[in-house]
Amino acid sequence: MALGSRRNIPVPDFRDVTDVSIGVTLPFNGEGVFNRSFTSKAQIKTNLLSVLLTEPGERIMQPTFGVGLRKHLFENNIKKDEIEERINKQVQLYVPQISIRNLKIKKGINSHTISIKMTYRIRRNNSFDAIQINFRGDSNQGGGSIGGSGY
Repeated sequence: MALGSRRNIPVPDFRDVTDVSIGVTLPFNGEGVFNRSFTSKAQIKTNLLSVLLTEPGERIMQPTFGVGLRKHLFENNIKKDEIEERINKQVQLYVPQISIRNLKIKKGINSHTISIKMTYRIRRNNSFDAIQINFRGDSNQGGGSIGGSGY
């Protein structure tokens, strides 16, 4: 497959089948390290978080995968438009099952943090969901925290 081309692989909805997992969720802290996802909604959220938290070049064989938030943490003035454009392009390419409805990016004034709040629509069933990521550059914090809420 050429770089930049992407096959759209649909995520099946297994909401009637409760004993079949379709992927793993973030963060990796479950029994045996991995928590399994049993719904398309949970897996889509995990895929979205993976795109948002990954640095370009970090994923093997996919050098353009990821938004790359880490490089903006220590800048005095971030260009929110550039980050928003990068997020939109990455979501269109790697999580085509959703459309972003609302995206807010906030840089901490006196800290090395970037907060992202996103509301999105799952195209398959027109349901809405939201996430919030607080990405920190503090070495003691381990990189970031993730919050999610459903609608």
